Amino acid sequence: MRLWTLHPRYLDARGLVAAWREALLAQAVLRGRTVGYTRHPQLVRFREARSPVGSIGCYLVGLHAEATRRGYHFDRSRIVRPRERIRLGATVGQLEYEWLHLKAKLAVRDRAWLAGLAQVGRPKAHPVFRVVPGAVEPWETRRGSKEHKAAHLQPREGTARPLVVGGRGCG
Repeated sequence: MRLWTLHPRYLDARGLVAAWREALLAQAVLRGRTVGYTRHPQLVRFREARSPVGSIGCYLVGLHAEATRRGYHFDRSRIVRPRERIRLGATVGQLEYEWLHLKAKLAVRDRAWLAGLAQVGRPKAHPVFRVVPGAVEPWETRRGSKEHKAAHLQPREGTARPLVVGGRGCG
């Protein structure tokens, strides 16, 4: 399971569909409707939110918006809509780590999509996240490959905390 901090615009078709499927699974886990994945580390930041189900709902809204922009037909009715707009903190270290991780995945499965990302300097975060200073999140499962090690060359301190921003809904 990967619930990307990165904006969904950077995901190739396969990545966007996988993110949608995995976020729907995360929503089911957070609603107590499945016995699997209940301790998955990718769920930590959503569980820490004041409204875990609302936060994953806002995350799904962002994925749905990107899918719609591309002409895909994701079923919006599957999203449990939050009552308020929720923003979660995400560290710059986490964003950078995931950027390297995504590029490594795309180098294997979709070089053409990767080439289209060559002009991206600093990637943007998914709309549910507000980027704050800090290192790669402690819940992140790290692998020993070069691209993952590169994300840790300049250590940063701190981790992100959930935020709630007023207003209705998330999109």
